[in-house]
Amino acid sequence: MNIFGKRGTNADLKKSIGLDNLGNQFWNLTPSELAEDTIINGQGVLSDTGALAIETGEFTGRSPKDRFVVCDENTENTVWWGDINIKFTPEKFDALYNRMKAYLNGRDVYVRDAYACADPTYRMNIRVVTEFPWSNMFAYNMFLRPTAQELEHFEPEWHIVNAPGFLADPEIDGTRQHNFAIINFTKKMIIIGGTGYTGEIKKGIFSVLNYVLPHEKNVLSMHCSANIGNEENDTAVFFGLSGTGKTTLSSDENRRLIGDDEHGWADNTVFNFEGGCYAKTIDLTREKEPQIFDAIKFGAILENIGFHDGTATPDYTDGSITENTRVSYPIHHIDNIAEPSIGSAPKNIFFLTADAFGVLPPISRLTKEQAMYHFMSGYTAKVAGTEVGITEPKTTFSACFGAAFLPLHPAKYAKLLGEKLDKNPDVKVWLVNTGWTGGAYGVGSRMKLSYTRAMITAAMTGKLDNVEYEKLPIFDLAMPKTCENVPSEILNPRETWTHKNAYDETAASLAAQFVKNFEKFEAETSADILAAAPKVMA
Repeated sequence: MNIFGKRGTNADLKKSIGLDNLGNQFWNLTPSELAEDTIINGQGVLSDTGALAIETGEFTGRSPKDRFVVCDENTENTVWWGDINIKFTPEKFDALYNRMKAYLNGRDVYVRDAYACADPTYRMNIRVVTEFPWSNMFAYNMFLRPTAQELEHFEPEWHIVNAPGFLADPEIDGTRQHNFAIINFTKKMIIIGGTGYTGEIKKGIFSVLNYVLPHEKNVLSMHCSANIGNEENDTAVFFGLSGTGKTTLSSDENRRLIGDDEHGWADNTVFNFEGGCYAKTIDLTREKEPQIFDAIKFGAILENIGFHDGTATPDYTDGSITENTRVSYPIHHIDNIAEPSIGSAPKNIFFLTADAFGVLPPISRLTKEQAMYHFMSGYTAKVAGTEVGITEPKTTFSACFGAAFLPLHPAKYAKLLGEKLDKNPDVKVWLVNTGWTGGAYGVGSRMKLSYTRAMITAAMTGKLDNVEYEKLPIFDLAMPKTCENVPSEILNPRETWTHKNAYDETAASLAAQFVKNFEKFEAETSADILAAAPKVMA
């Protein structure tokens, strides 16, 4: 066994996590070295912009049903158990990890020392051990990078062991199938096997932070993007599920990007968990997403993309491997960023939804209780063509806009949001519909991006503070009657419909789905939040 690269004086995989009898160990290699090893191993190629293109194999996305959490005395009464957090016994974890260690005997591994949380108060040191060099390069891109001096005495709090080539045996290991991602909060360890999809690494740590920060540090963990105004240094936060415009709307030439996906809200700061971005690339163009397009250069990793025939030019329209084509890159690939990735407490919070039913206003201002209700609901709608089998608009609810990564009950995050709003009474929370107007999908039209940007700008600059508002029936949402650079006639969604009775029926139907979805939260939700639900007519 040979050891290469830079590592701390006390760094030892055998002592820390019992990994012994390995092949070569490559510690903290540069992106150039990792890209070179990937190419030499026949696992990737360079695109014409210098980005490394790899294929993740059998799995091109996360596998939620194969994500487990170890249930022990520390987690049994704190974790929100169910379909999202599936129980795994400590004994099965230990046995499975022993089999992983045996698999890694004699194999080369790549080790990355990194950390999460840009605010040093909440910094979490992570050591990532991977079977493949490109998985390690992903960790370099996505996590925050210690200085050379910090590496000298680096002490990891959490470990990730990632071995895509190791296949579990469900009968022996207690998994559902041969792939798995398992979080052990007591041992502070994540093990991932049977899948090369890199997002399991990123979302594993996000899930850890979603437990540790709210439960132990009173920090609200958020699945959101965030930016800072160039002049006012005001922080804005953008929540939203896929397709709602979160990445697009947080990209603004007049504002610096804190981060595009995962943040914490402490007493006085909003801080990025990550050191990079992980963006979808399907149908990517420079016109639609200039920041992402131009970030795809040497150091970026393209996942599961196709190429134009006979060239090294990515074909971003090619979904033959998967529609979930991705790129990861360090955040410094973007020019207009906040350094470090920290802002003050937010001045404005935006909940983005692509309402394909055309019911919700293009922008509305929420009370604290409505903010907590809509935060727990996490609503958007999928339209025909977004997934196999969807032929008409379909409601999608994802608690706190990130249910798949929540180890705690959604009410705990909503309660913490309410406490933050109480401590920061000047914060304004807005619900923004980037979806349809003038009718549902197939009848109405998608809200113009220029109008949405104008409304968000008006909200952030205070121009919606003193305008007249009116209430939307059933949902009781406060809608501005005027907004600079936006036609007034689109601000009330009911008025954009030709047939008002059709709007009323659609609104009542959507409200009923909100109420139905919320039933599972009622037992742990306060009466004030429940009172903010849409009013469904009996």
